[in-house]
Amino acid sequence: MADQAEPKAVKVHKTSGAGVEIDWKDGHRSSYTFTYLRDACPCALCTEERDKDKRKPGDPLKAVAGSLPMFKALARPTEVEPIGKYAMRFYWNDGHQHGVYSWRWLREVCPCPQCKMARESTAGLEEDIAEHEHRKPN
Repeated sequence: MADQAEPKAVKVHKTSGAGVEIDWKDGHRSSYTFTYLRDACPCALCTEERDKDKRKPGDPLKAVAGSLPMFKALARPTEVEPIGKYAMRFYWNDGHQHGVYSWRWLREVCPCPQCKMARESTAGLEEDIAEHEHRKPN
């Protein structure tokens, strides 16, 4: 996993709004839209909100039944800054700026079909292991 979470090249297409492309040292390529990254924000507040709604990182907010849809500007960073050699931070156009997007975390939430399928195929196994651990006698 060490090489998997190390980027070889990172391109942030801030001006065009196209998103982020990461070429990883193991040869994999990840492409993230800014909307996906904003909806996947790893900060504690956003993680808690996603957990309450039973959403995965990158899943959009669920519409509230009976409410009128409101206009929401597309997520775009106003600034992007590196954090050491392990992460980057986005300052979003909605004012949010608390998420630290580590390379490891970005690799774990890669939205490509191959990575998404790998996550989904092991999700049930992780739940079974957690349930087994919970039921273990002390």
